[in-house]
Amino acid sequence: MNEIRRLSPQESWSALQADERAVLLDVRATLEYGFVGHPIGAVHVPWKEWPLWQVSPAFVETVRRLVPDTDTAIFVLCRSGQRSLDAAKALQEAGYSNLSNIEEGFEGSLDADKHRGTLGGWRFHGLPWEQG
Repeated sequence: MNEIRRLSPQESWSALQADERAVLLDVRATLEYGFVGHPIGAVHVPWKEWPLWQVSPAFVETVRRLVPDTDTAIFVLCRSGQRSLDAAKALQEAGYSNLSNIEEGFEGSLDADKHRGTLGGWRFHGLPWEQG
């Protein structure tokens, strides 16, 4: 079984630009995706959804419909990198072999004031994103 790569947002963006078949998979909840923002061109399939925060039983099957080739490079993103790693592990168990976890996520870790977006993440590094 291939290892899940752990990449920074910048490394992920470079790899996505180099592979036109690669998929950027945003696994955050629908509210996060819409209101906080998301990378331009990201495919949105929530791993967990508010208010219960339980893993979606349709997650793997939904990804399988959107990305049927299990060799396609998939870069998985969440808020800070933990849910995306869990989602990548589920995809790995389902047979996907070319997976990367975006380590800082979209918003990065909490800073000393318990704010996100000041220490790292997709948006912090100025990579393409939008809201809505």
